[in-house]
Amino acid sequence: MNAPQFHVTEISDAYWRASFGNGSDNSIDPDTIEQLDELVARIEAAPALTVVVFDSLNRETFMAHWDLTTDRARLTAMRPRPSGLHPYVDNLVRLSKVPAVTVAAVRGRADGAGSEFVLATDIRFASENAVLGQVEVGLGAVPGGGAMARLAHLVGRARAAEIVLGAGDFPAALAERYGYVNRVVPDGELDWLVDSFARRVAGFDKTAITTAKALLDLASLPADEQFGPGMTAYLQTAWRPVNAVRIREALERRKGWDPY
Repeated sequence: MNAPQFHVTEISDAYWRASFGNGSDNSIDPDTIEQLDELVARIEAAPALTVVVFDSLNRETFMAHWDLTTDRARLTAMRPRPSGLHPYVDNLVRLSKVPAVTVAAVRGRADGAGSEFVLATDIRFASENAVLGQVEVGLGAVPGGGAMARLAHLVGRARAAEIVLGAGDFPAALAERYGYVNRVVPDGELDWLVDSFARRVAGFDKTAITTAKALLDLASLPADEQFGPGMTAYLQTAWRPVNAVRIREALERRKGWDPY
């Protein structure tokens, strides 16, 4: 049995906390996809649940990019879901639409796939030490989890282009200014802010929460068909031999391009 990566604490029927942990670097791999599928289904089926907080067991990395050493064949062999989307993308689309409010408490880095997870949540609160970014283009690949569609809606086309095509680091203060995250607070205040907000939402009527969220989704979420092409492009570009040197060099200079 594979080790659990999402550790769920049911604080109450209305308020859950899901803490992510996967090895020393908190990267995302095929086990993450399968376990997130189970967690999203569990959230969808919880009758009283109104808010879920996602945080990390690793204070240095909220969620890292895709594990480039993992089994590529297992990823590419995953069959599309009834939505027609690859399971990785399908999970994020479903996560963005669960009836409960989802809150990301971002401490440390959220790179590539980690950033795409953050973008699929409803609300993003960040520690002053958070760093977000879409690293894929810098590694010779195309983001596969919907970064282009979500960022364009969230921060506008020009800033989305800067984030995706520049493949650099976006420290917390800049991410807040761009609208990549909702709010940045001192690191020591992040847990208090997130817990206070979650408890407030958990005290509200579920029907009001789910109906209001569904209408927000209708007004603001990208159409599902915008997500498939990105994953197809990722699978076509990520493991090309020409990328090998670029990946090695980029991972050696972990912080990458950061002029800010």
